[in-house]
Amino acid sequence: MPTITPIAGIAGDDDLARLDESGITAEHWKILFISGMGFFTDAYDLFIIGVAMHLIKDEWHTSPLSEGLVTSTALLASAVGALLFGRVADMLGRKRIYGFEVLVLGAGAIASAFSPNIWWLIGFRVVLGVGIGGDYPVSSTIMNEYSGKAHRGMMVSLVFAMQAAGLIVGPLLAAVLLVTGMDHDLVWRLLLAFGAVPALAVFQMRRRLAETPRFQLAARGMAAKLSFTGGFRRLLARRDLRLRLLGSSLAWFLMDFAYYGNTVSSPIVLNAIAPHSDLLNQTLTQLAVFAVAAVPGYFVAAAMMDRIGRKPIRVLGFSMMTVSFLAMALIPGIEHLIYAFLIVYGISYFFTEFGPNATTFVYPAELFPVEGRTTGHGIASAAGKLGGFIGVFTFPPLMAWHGLFSAESGAAVASVLGLLVTVTMLPETKGRSLEELSEAPVAGQ
Repeated sequence: MPTITPIAGIAGDDDLARLDESGITAEHWKILFISGMGFFTDAYDLFIIGVAMHLIKDEWHTSPLSEGLVTSTALLASAVGALLFGRVADMLGRKRIYGFEVLVLGAGAIASAFSPNIWWLIGFRVVLGVGIGGDYPVSSTIMNEYSGKAHRGMMVSLVFAMQAAGLIVGPLLAAVLLVTGMDHDLVWRLLLAFGAVPALAVFQMRRRLAETPRFQLAARGMAAKLSFTGGFRRLLARRDLRLRLLGSSLAWFLMDFAYYGNTVSSPIVLNAIAPHSDLLNQTLTQLAVFAVAAVPGYFVAAAMMDRIGRKPIRVLGFSMMTVSFLAMALIPGIEHLIYAFLIVYGISYFFTEFGPNATTFVYPAELFPVEGRTTGHGIASAAGKLGGFIGVFTFPPLMAWHGLFSAESGAAVASVLGLLVTVTMLPETKGRSLEELSEAPVAGQ
């Protein structure tokens, strides 16, 4: 495969304006595919660990603590991966590090499939998580820095929308394997191992991707002089960047607290409304919810991101998430009204994907200067994964305490706080060049 080169005609600082005005080319679609496959794996693994854990706990007679660690530790590890890969990509460049995160991810997925006991599985999930976390800041920034300002939001949203394929393939593959009557020990091992396939398939393509024009022209000399910790200090030196960093990190933390808790624990949620349903039926139900509600949310977000803007989309998303979670928490006996519950559950998924989930990925790669772009995105990503870890770890105890009332009330509170953070801390970035967004504010304005 030939080396992928930068967009033709970009040769100096003046040409950044031409890059901003460029249309969508075949090169952009190729970069989108290369960047998006990591997010396919992220969403696939997000769902599949819940199914695998259902099978593992019967085989290994695991404790509630070890079950919680299996489903949540990868999220905590991904915070480390986001910080590490995000900072190094600003120091050395996007190209020099891109691809190694999927090697780590793939190694963790394959090793998890061969785990001899629960504690080895937890350890290998840590490796997997580091790779997943590393993919967030680098893939987002690469797509951002190659895109023109008129369609930047759409292209980055479509990278993230590759999660939609993972949300479909995960339960679909699980259902197929469960239908075969295959031994459950082999089923969960195959499910975990498959997570390595899409990531490793794009390793060589990522290694051959050229450095982004913006990093080459604006940050190469400066990035080489920055120490690992110096890059973090640089982001904190400007008041406007501190506020953006805090706002993007808090919003991502709150969104992932609600989202990961509901999604990873979806078998528990569905068991609450259909306690006598088996794992296959629960898996097919979740597949239907993903296909009908979650997947359209990703693509509606991509279509509207550059039309109505990041901030309105996120505000609407958090608002509808709040309403949906409160409905599940407060409507008496809603868990016994299966179709009504599934409609509300589906609405929560649509507006999560349409609103905060898409914008948390797009926003951070636009808010910071090129020399700190992946660093800032890495910090925000890490905050999100920390929120996801807490959400996944606390959701089952909350369900055991007061059922949907306590679990979904917590998700609703997180959504309200995310709405307030968005309104008060984050600017609109639609239609503005990355260079314009990076400029320091003029004193007195």
